[in-house]
Amino acid sequence: MKLRATRYACFGALTALTVTALTACGGSGSTSASGQGGGSKVIGVDYPRSDTDFWNSYIKYTPQFAKKFKFDLKTTNSQNDVAKLTANVQTFISQGVKGVAMAPQDTAAIAPTLAQLAAKKIPVVSVDTRPDTGKVYMVVRADNRAYGEKACQYLGTKLEGKGKVVMLQGDLASVNGRDRTEAFNSCMKKNYPAIKVLGEATNWDGAVAAQKLQTDLTAHPDIKGVYMQSSFALSGTLQVLKRKNLLVGPEDKKHVFVVSNDGIPEELKDIAGGRIDATVSQPADLYAKYALYYLKAAMDGKTFKPGKTDHDSTIIKVRNGLLEDQLSAPLVTADGGTYGGVPSLKSDDASLWGNNLG
Repeated sequence: MKLRATRYACFGALTALTVTALTACGGSGSTSASGQGGGSKVIGVDYPRSDTDFWNSYIKYTPQFAKKFKFDLKTTNSQNDVAKLTANVQTFISQGVKGVAMAPQDTAAIAPTLAQLAAKKIPVVSVDTRPDTGKVYMVVRADNRAYGEKACQYLGTKLEGKGKVVMLQGDLASVNGRDRTEAFNSCMKKNYPAIKVLGEATNWDGAVAAQKLQTDLTAHPDIKGVYMQSSFALSGTLQVLKRKNLLVGPEDKKHVFVVSNDGIPEELKDIAGGRIDATVSQPADLYAKYALYYLKAAMDGKTFKPGKTDHDSTIIKVRNGLLEDQLSAPLVTADGGTYGGVPSLKSDDASLWGNNLG
């Protein structure tokens, strides 16, 4: 998830996914349509927000993949509000959609809406987040626990196992915020017990994150690391460090090591420029691609099993009736080194989606 909106145009080539095909047995927010004609199927995609670079990239990718899959696309934007998402789903139902992709930010409150769609036999793909209860056809996200672990290993290595770090958490009502927080804390406790973690709840709000970081740096001037659970906090973090005269290159002893999470173009530029040190590249392009891929698969009566895929991911069984395709999300650094056993890609690597936007 995140930063202020920028203008992106994008995309990557489609590849086939190996599946086991079986015969099937059986609004709030604005909407827009792009008819494809020729017997295309109508689907609905709810965008969770449009105030971050990450989600605006996803929004740009989605119509392009809809065209490739020959979908008639209806879209809404729930603006990080589960009540709006529920209303948007009612709009989709009235429009006769045959499938829905959504990214519910409150992963507990979405259960009744999922139950309604299931009753109407409308398949759902959940993108980026996983519902706490209820069933969807497939969850498309990366391993968010690995995000926290990769950030921990990078900072733990750079700080040589000692010192203080601030973790700017997301919304703990979201499975993503919980996974990243729990994994980071667990990794630090196990591998770098001498590092003190100052956890700050931010609700994915950049202004809140900046204010809390400012307070922490004032109370603890010896802080040497920051883990931002998404790029929503990037701009504010850099502004705070600059005000504190801490926005200096990694060769300067005053440098505060910063790890972000998303892989947006601005992060990659900031890594190359020495303003931040690392990020975990969350695949906005593949989220759009495989969300629509799985909707088409659902309509075609295909089923999937846990295991490796042919697109560098693993499908896992979360619980009975719920599978998750965990897409690849590499650590990105300036030097492409290995940190705490975690390999990384260089920030200028051509395979990163953030380096392939117009």
